[in-house]
Amino acid sequence: MPDSRPIEEVRAEILALVREYAVRRHGAFALPTPAGRGGFAAGESTVPYAGRVFDADEVEAGVASMLDFWLTLGPEGEAFERELAAALGVRNSILVNSGSSANLLAFTALTSPKLGDRQLKPGDEVITVAAGFPTTVAPIIQNGCVPVFIDNDPVTLNGRVDQLDDAYSPGKTRAVMMAHTLGNPFDLAAVTDFCRRHDLWLIEDNCDALGSTYDGRLTGTFGDLSTQSFYPPHHITMGEGGAVNVVKNAGLKLLVESFRDWGRDCWCPSGKDNTCNKRFGWQLGELPEGYDHKYIYTHLGYNLKPTDPQAAIGRKQLEKFPGFVAARRRNWQTLRTLFEPFGEWLDFQLPTHAVSWSPSGFTWDTSGHTSDPSWFGFMIRAKPGSPLTRRQIAVALDEAKIGNRMLFGGNLVRQPVFVQAKAKGTIAMRVVGDLVGADAIMNETLFVGVYPGLTEPMCQHIADTIGAALKGGRKQPQAASL
Repeated sequence: MPDSRPIEEVRAEILALVREYAVRRHGAFALPTPAGRGGFAAGESTVPYAGRVFDADEVEAGVASMLDFWLTLGPEGEAFERELAAALGVRNSILVNSGSSANLLAFTALTSPKLGDRQLKPGDEVITVAAGFPTTVAPIIQNGCVPVFIDNDPVTLNGRVDQLDDAYSPGKTRAVMMAHTLGNPFDLAAVTDFCRRHDLWLIEDNCDALGSTYDGRLTGTFGDLSTQSFYPPHHITMGEGGAVNVVKNAGLKLLVESFRDWGRDCWCPSGKDNTCNKRFGWQLGELPEGYDHKYIYTHLGYNLKPTDPQAAIGRKQLEKFPGFVAARRRNWQTLRTLFEPFGEWLDFQLPTHAVSWSPSGFTWDTSGHTSDPSWFGFMIRAKPGSPLTRRQIAVALDEAKIGNRMLFGGNLVRQPVFVQAKAKGTIAMRVVGDLVGADAIMNETLFVGVYPGLTEPMCQHIADTIGAALKGGRKQPQAASL
């Protein structure tokens, strides 16, 4: 006999069971206390470099959205866009299906003819940074522009802003696009001043830095556009996913959305028609007057939207975001304290404008600027003369089941795609200087995790593992203990 209960009662029962299941099945993924939870065994348990941190809230939200069966981007997506924009303090946030797509859309939006004289065109030069993730650079090339690579500072891992003037070419340089590496804000005072002086677009790749601040202001709010990634290793997750943030210029929102949504001219959200009140009153291009505005295309676009269930999960993650940032900063500080005895052989990242670290805090340069990273990872760099190379450190960590990563693509101009393109002349690019810093990062640097699922016993295991490996290479002090 069919269930005669009100449908909302059935829904509530389903979601109550979902929460019960999530607690029992996924309890190990909830945000731990710093001391951790039971079950971790050094050398036997895996210590990931990153991972999703969630609880029953996200599972329930995802299932609730699926019960509504709005599969495309819809009400949850609209709410998440509003909430993310409010959290960052930007004008708009536009959800997309990945951080790489966000970078592609942010850059491509600036190629719109609707921007008039400020439109980026093939052959225009864009200043970027040599060492990093490839999809910070790929959109420049994919749109026919010319990347101009400046070097990285191997201490901050960010671009050497002292090379900006050397990279600038009057009449050719039109934009700057660079990332806040491992959550460390690049020198925004220098970069924004440079962009203002030369009337350049600025795109902040904020994918690794959600929650970082520069002079007390959130990164991702200084440029014209910024980007986020919500892939599981990042600060919050919706599975696959990302966002483009429009900082001030409201007109850029329509351009980003157009390129995200097939290149259409219409700005109606999914499931809505005629928000312009003249759906059949347009005449554009050589189309007949009155052609349906929902099928008029002013750009060669894509379909890069996420789904509403993903957005529902993201909204719950956003609620937990302040706790995630606090955990990342705490874990970085814990690791830095544990690694202090190894400073003779290893080097560590410093926030931009910091000149030294101590357990009581950072010492800052005389610029008057400070930064506070929402760390994506903990950098370890083998100094010249270290008893272990970067590769040997990586092997030791791997054997101890400790996740670690290179700094993404290292010096990107050494990657096969660029080497081959340079030999064949298929990609136009320009390099400033000898990229000695990017090469040092490529050859000497790796990072381990600081993600919120990391606990003090895990941090201790990381330090003990590297301490033992260093001692095996040459007699060294033991790792500090918490």
